[in-house]
Amino acid sequence: MKIAPHCRAGVQLTSVFRESRMRPPCDGRQSRCQDPFIPGIVHLMSSRRPKLILVYEPEKACFDRLVADGHVPARAAEIASYLAQSTDIAPEFDALAAACQTRGLSFVPVELDDAASVLAVEGPDTTLVWTLTDGIAYFRGGTAPALARLNGLKALGADDALFALCQDKFRSGAVLGALGLPVPQSGLARDGHWLVEPPASPAGWFVKPNRLGAKIGIWPDSRCNDLGHALELSRRVFAAYRDDVVVQPYVAGRNARASFLGLKPDTGVEALGIAFVDAGGDFQTMADSLALYGDTGEAAKAAGTYAEPVLLPVAASQPRADARIRRIAESMMTGLGLRDVFSIDFRVEADDSVHLIEFEVCPGLPCFDFRAYCRTQWEMGLADAMAETAASRFGRLAAS
Repeated sequence: MKIAPHCRAGVQLTSVFRESRMRPPCDGRQSRCQDPFIPGIVHLMSSRRPKLILVYEPEKACFDRLVADGHVPARAAEIASYLAQSTDIAPEFDALAAACQTRGLSFVPVELDDAASVLAVEGPDTTLVWTLTDGIAYFRGGTAPALARLNGLKALGADDALFALCQDKFRSGAVLGALGLPVPQSGLARDGHWLVEPPASPAGWFVKPNRLGAKIGIWPDSRCNDLGHALELSRRVFAAYRDDVVVQPYVAGRNARASFLGLKPDTGVEALGIAFVDAGGDFQTMADSLALYGDTGEAAKAAGTYAEPVLLPVAASQPRADARIRRIAESMMTGLGLRDVFSIDFRVEADDSVHLIEFEVCPGLPCFDFRAYCRTQWEMGLADAMAETAASRFGRLAAS
């Protein structure tokens, strides 16, 4: 039986050797089944006990696939590092299992490549699927909600379509603009050629990859004052990552993030945690991000150079901006399908003007900012907050 990293006692896995491509002979609704790979071992199934399944794509699996597709290993490692924002939670799987057990749930972390076979044998009345890592193009986590729905399983998180939309900045900006939300108008370039020309901007432009996260492909010169340099950045991004770039008018102000975890099913925008994210510069670069997560983050800690950005509540200094952000988030929940867990990034000007930059349906739960949100808003550590959220969904199912 293939055991996910860091899983020990208290964490039940039903995935099998990937090499075998075989399903367990039990259907998940039986109370007991014989493991075909370990003779004599009998596993109690969770047909009577609600189960939280956490689906995630490991960095290593993503890296190997990118290299096999012809990406240079160094660039593949940078792309895959996006997943570390979420998969850094792996050492806490035991704590999450214990938090679930306290609330009458079992907990199963499942690697994405095993998800199809695992979810196919789960019972729809006792299973909740939580997608930890999303993604399209370079990543594959966006398939997990579809797999859950294919097997009739309940899923925690946003509307299925958003797991793809949020990863494409140009397309998501078009949808958000159609909803009347304050998103910058974008140009789109590929390898030095305009697909869509950006609007004029006396303040210059900001250039970033269209489908990459974690600040990958954002450099100190990503803010530029001429469109010729913007096209040069598009060539650099395409050569390194094979991605397009969005080119948006530069907006002065401070970076802010709104974090959300609906501990109860009826939780609304009153539970948003809205904070300025002060990293010491005008914007975060790829180097800044790599120093916070995964192996590169651990290396920064070992070298004594690790430094988390400072989080400051927006309401303390700009309450009008805080109120505007809550209204925007409410519009995104009702009109777009955000729910349960998400984050939204903003640029906030001194006059309280708010610009919606992007959103995530799988925010980095083990990141410093989301942990701080759980402590401040819910007075819980991450494992307890996640387990409590899952338990409340099972409570709603039982009451319906």
